[in-house]
Amino acid sequence: MEVPHYDPVKFPHRDLTEKIIGCFYDVYNELGFGFLESVYHAAMQVALGQIGLQAESKCKVPVTFRGFQVGTFEPDMIVEGCVLLEFKAADDLDNAHEAQLLNYLKATPIELGLLLNFGPKPKVRRMAFDNERKRSRPPIVVE
Repeated sequence: MEVPHYDPVKFPHRDLTEKIIGCFYDVYNELGFGFLESVYHAAMQVALGQIGLQAESKCKVPVTFRGFQVGTFEPDMIVEGCVLLEFKAADDLDNAHEAQLLNYLKATPIELGLLLNFGPKPKVRRMAFDNERKRSRPPIVVE
């Protein structure tokens, strides 16, 4: 699957994503490579909270099709209700990781996601997905 290239200047919530990416590098620099994804997830929750950002972990998000709920998924984290985070602790990012995040963005009203890899070399991918069909979906309610 080919993922469209987006100009970072045109991404929504640019200031917020810069703060999130800063936390990502802080966590990576402090912990280094080699921990399980769950350790990085917990560390990100702490780091984001310490700078005053609301980060919801493992919330259930409905997937709708033609007005019917057909499933749910659990993104790793949603920050400030508008940026979806997906964490990896892999040797490298691959197309399947990007496809996972893109599908999450397609299924929700959230238009911006960050794929954060805590692998041997830290990597960040910003992805955006916007279309008219998403505008009619109800907002995400975090329980």
